[in-house]
Amino acid sequence: MSPIAPFPAEGGCDCRAVRYRLLSAPLVVHCCHCRWCQRESGAAFALNAMIEADRVLSLGVEPEVIATPSDSGAGQHIARCPACKLALWSHYAGAGPVVSFVRVGTLDNPDLLPPDVHIFTASKQPWVQLPADRPAFTEYYEREQVWPAASLERRQAILPLIEAYQASRR
Repeated sequence: MSPIAPFPAEGGCDCRAVRYRLLSAPLVVHCCHCRWCQRESGAAFALNAMIEADRVLSLGVEPEVIATPSDSGAGQHIARCPACKLALWSHYAGAGPVVSFVRVGTLDNPDLLPPDVHIFTASKQPWVQLPADRPAFTEYYEREQVWPAASLERRQAILPLIEAYQASRR
């Protein structure tokens, strides 16, 4: 897992209208190599820090939330700056507004959060070399295989909120 980084940590968009603060370390940092993330980011992968949404404090202009399609078919909601349109974080259908997937590159110091795990490596770009010291999975993984105990405990604490969100979508 990522070393304990100094938190809180701040980030924002290019024009600095939207600013945010991560109040704690994330649950986990995913480096996703799926084709959907490649297309959406315009890069070889997406680097997202999963964190409880109530631990992402808005400091500036509120982002606009835009519904977009996703590979799962359930869609996602992307928080973007209303001025420069930069994507700052997403909420995916699984956990909805309870968990934010913060784009690590929008942190003022993105070096704080290297990936904990590489996922969907079956579709990674062939020139991307994965580090030997990080777990990698051809698709997804079992949480208990990767997440530290503290993150699993934090997830248990928000599980009722996630379940309520899922029930509201049925």
